[in-house]
Amino acid sequence: MSVLNRRIVLAARPKGAVTPECFRLEEQELSGPEEGQVLVRNHFMSLDPYMRGRMDDARSYAAPQALDHTMQGGTVGVVEQSRNPRFAVGDSVVGMLGWQLYGLSDGRGLQKVDTSRVPLSAYLGVLGMPGATAWYGLHRILEPRPGETLVVSAASGAVGAVVGQLAKAQGCRVVGVAGGAEKCRIVVEEFGFDACVDYKAGALHEHLAQATPRGIDANFENVGGAVLDAVLRRMNGFGRIAICGLIAGYNGEDIALRNTRSILVNRLRVQGFIISEHLDLWPQAHAEIAQAILGGQLRYRETVAEGLESAPEAFVGLLKGHNLGKQLVRLL
Repeated sequence: MSVLNRRIVLAARPKGAVTPECFRLEEQELSGPEEGQVLVRNHFMSLDPYMRGRMDDARSYAAPQALDHTMQGGTVGVVEQSRNPRFAVGDSVVGMLGWQLYGLSDGRGLQKVDTSRVPLSAYLGVLGMPGATAWYGLHRILEPRPGETLVVSAASGAVGAVVGQLAKAQGCRVVGVAGGAEKCRIVVEEFGFDACVDYKAGALHEHLAQATPRGIDANFENVGGAVLDAVLRRMNGFGRIAICGLIAGYNGEDIALRNTRSILVNRLRVQGFIISEHLDLWPQAHAEIAQAILGGQLRYRETVAEGLESAPEAFVGLLKGHNLGKQLVRLL
């Protein structure tokens, strides 16, 4: 049985900042599943900063998003039709079915999830790619030790908030960097960071120095540019930096650093990483995070836009830092 699908495609590659005009909403008739396939009705879809890089036709760690094709991205939903013995009608699943109401899958890359104790949306955030990213960068690269000072940029975001809470559980002094007084308040009062620096307030170097009187031992970097430059000035000897994202330069801005001398002088270990290259560790990461959530030791936030048509504006807002926690689009 066919269904009427709605999807958003990439209509034009951005020249500088992304605008809603880069996208196009389409309707299409989607036939029912063939042998071995399932038809999934998506309930939520994920918006993530990495999508901005794929919109450019440039060399990167992943192939560019194709023009006039459904925007790629994570989804959670429920199986409505199945001709695959691994999945039954009614199963809740997480996958990469993109910016659309319905998706056909042969089951590869589709995973059944348990929604009895956590909501379905969490599997796109704290129990999805962002949670695994936070866990891997912290435990496998930064290797925090009790008493160390750890700085997290984009601290109110889906990744940063989890990093900070996991680091606090390791006995670290955790300092966030976020945009705006309200975000900084939530980072400290709700997520439990020891301090948070508002980079929009000016005097970034001075405020970061006040928040890190003993210097910085580890840095989980999501932003780059001026924020990373300020961190480099405060790094202690043999510090570690995990480069997760460089969102400050995603629209072509200059994010050149002036304090790279610190890497040599302080013998820093700087490592970038792509979480999709470490899928074998996702189950361990998610199991530990789920335990912390259910035990009340870890909190998370979601910003939810309503309806598929809201996705372009929500994505533009994400790149401008308008979201708090994980940015989702509700499709029901």
